[in-house]
Amino acid sequence: MTTDPSTGIVQFTSPWPYRETVEQIEAAFTAKKIKLFARIDQSAAAEAVGLTLRPTTLLIFGDPSKGTPLMEAYPTLAIDLPLKALVWEAGPSEVYVGLTSPEFLQKRHGLPSAPFAEVVRLFSTLLGAGS
Repeated sequence: MTTDPSTGIVQFTSPWPYRETVEQIEAAFTAKKIKLFARIDQSAAAEAVGLTLRPTTLLIFGDPSKGTPLMEAYPTLAIDLPLKALVWEAGPSEVYVGLTSPEFLQKRHGLPSAPFAEVVRLFSTLLGAGS
């Protein structure tokens, strides 16, 4: 796991191929009762207009019972909620997952603490802490 402080993106290396990575994340959401609002296959969208994009999927997810009170207190947080996870294949057997760091959200919206740290822990556990 690495975090780029300039972009606020936490990046994990997946131990699985692209499609299996997406499936494993979705299964983890189901097991944790995290709502998957949307699954956007960006490479399929590119193909639909005659372009090519490496396998890339954006997962939009969250828990309204946790996000709603925060958005009520910090309305601008709604621009970053629901949360998003980007899965992309950089090359054969090279799959990454990125999401916005809790610290970046804290700083961006002036929150008293970093929200959704449990999401980073979920991805760390799922993808392997040494990623």
